[in-house]
Amino acid sequence: MDRLCVHLDENPIYSIVLDQSFGGLAAEVEKLGTRRRKLCIVTDSNVAGLYLEEVRRILAPVCRQVDSFVFPAGEEQKNLDTVRKLYETLIQKEYDRNDMLVALGGGVTGDLCGFGAATYLRGISFIQIPTTLLAQVDSSIGGKTGVDFDSYKNMVGAFHMPKLVYTNVKTLLTLPKEQFISGMGEVVKHGLIKSEEYYRWLLENADAIMERKLTVCQKMILESNRIKRDVVEQDPTEKGQRALLNFGHTLGHAIEKKKEFTMSHGCCVAVGFLAAAEISRMRGLISDADMEELVTVMKKFQLPLTVDGLDAEAVLEAVKHDKKMDSGVIKFILLKKIGEAYVDRTVSRQEMAAGLASIIDGE
Repeated sequence: MDRLCVHLDENPIYSIVLDQSFGGLAAEVEKLGTRRRKLCIVTDSNVAGLYLEEVRRILAPVCRQVDSFVFPAGEEQKNLDTVRKLYETLIQKEYDRNDMLVALGGGVTGDLCGFGAATYLRGISFIQIPTTLLAQVDSSIGGKTGVDFDSYKNMVGAFHMPKLVYTNVKTLLTLPKEQFISGMGEVVKHGLIKSEEYYRWLLENADAIMERKLTVCQKMILESNRIKRDVVEQDPTEKGQRALLNFGHTLGHAIEKKKEFTMSHGCCVAVGFLAAAEISRMRGLISDADMEELVTVMKKFQLPLTVDGLDAEAVLEAVKHDKKMDSGVIKFILLKKIGEAYVDRTVSRQEMAAGLASIIDGE
């Protein structure tokens, strides 16, 4: 079992626990004083069939009551209508401020459950049990919660830290291949923005990672968690350095929207950071060799190098509606070098168009 602790203002606020089973879950949850609390497990229809009953059975002895809220799987369910139904369930079952939610699933579940926890009765506690690689390395860490509003991704949300993140790495074995690949987009991003050593390690261990060898995957998730934790601790509400985690997201979110969410989040981020890396190369910050190596890394993890069916002008218009805009200026993340990113507010529309031209088929 691996463990990290997230601190804010030098105070420990929650643990990140990695294991290869749910064997330690009850003990970790009981530390939160759950004996007299009710727990509601929030999960989607896909994950419910795999893990809901096992997790319910494990948690039942360490709390007063275990309930569940199951919603249909899919990004399109991450909206205020689903949150409303969650509120109704909690009200009907008389949940109070001492009770707790449990997010069991991927990023959609974690974001939705976390937002429900942040807003129900002005805020109740919740636990993250991420079951997808994307959630395990990224969305379950750091307290960002939210739902989509119409076609605008994560437009409604709140910062609300979990009380525990418990990752059972073995859930990766039931993960569809495309979702595993999606998670690797965020993993590679972590190396690019913060650790050249980790980036090189990923390349060296690519075969074992893609074979989902659990010991190697656990080491990978631990390092990604450590990178994200360190950034979040310095800037929990994204006033400064936390924006580095958005590398690839400015164009990636616009692409995701224009593809009508038919392309996975991690793959959209991957083509987004490839375009951002191209802008970095055009500015002379990284070399042609760096770009060639990045392409090699992306191929190793079967991440896309191009995207089709898109109009570059439409993508650039969508960027204007990104929630990360700052007083009308786009905060774009570029690379000073491999393993070191920075926030840039001077990236022009022409530069973004050139970056897009390198990844959009037919441009």
